[in-house]
Amino acid sequence: MLSSLQNPRQAAAQLMNFGLILSTAFMMWKGLSVISDSPSPIVVVLSGSMEPAFQRGDLLLLWNRNLVSETNVGEIVVYNVKGKDIPIVHRVVRKFGLGPDAKLLTKGDNNAADDTELYARGQDYLARQDIVGSVVGYIPFVGYVTIMLSEHPWMKTAMLGIMGLVVVLQRE
Repeated sequence: MLSSLQNPRQAAAQLMNFGLILSTAFMMWKGLSVISDSPSPIVVVLSGSMEPAFQRGDLLLLWNRNLVSETNVGEIVVYNVKGKDIPIVHRVVRKFGLGPDAKLLTKGDNNAADDTELYARGQDYLARQDIVGSVVGYIPFVGYVTIMLSEHPWMKTAMLGIMGLVVVLQRE
């Protein structure tokens, strides 16, 4: 382990490999964003508001290219509320109008009331531009890793330390 720190070429190579891994992950994320036309093509369900359709920790795959059809009643969408940075996963329960000017009302399957209380102040409905994407698939429980890392920040540090140690030990 210490021998790699004494050799500057080997240390630089390890640093460049780490940068390559990070840049590859970033390019894959941006590629998915462009293909799906969504700033966030993958999201994690953070609450039980959509049970039984989706459980907390499910990983959702989003698609935002409605070239052939519009967002319809019954479709599960992910939307952002102005002023809040947490996306919300709920079902469209009512639609008023057609095309880009359509107004949408959403509700969680496990909630008693619609989402008007969740929308921004003075907003009664969602506009199409508020939609991040429609759910096209999911992977159950995979998102629990993300939830655990956000709820327990010390786990991020421990995980990064372990990953760094593994990389250093593999090089020896």
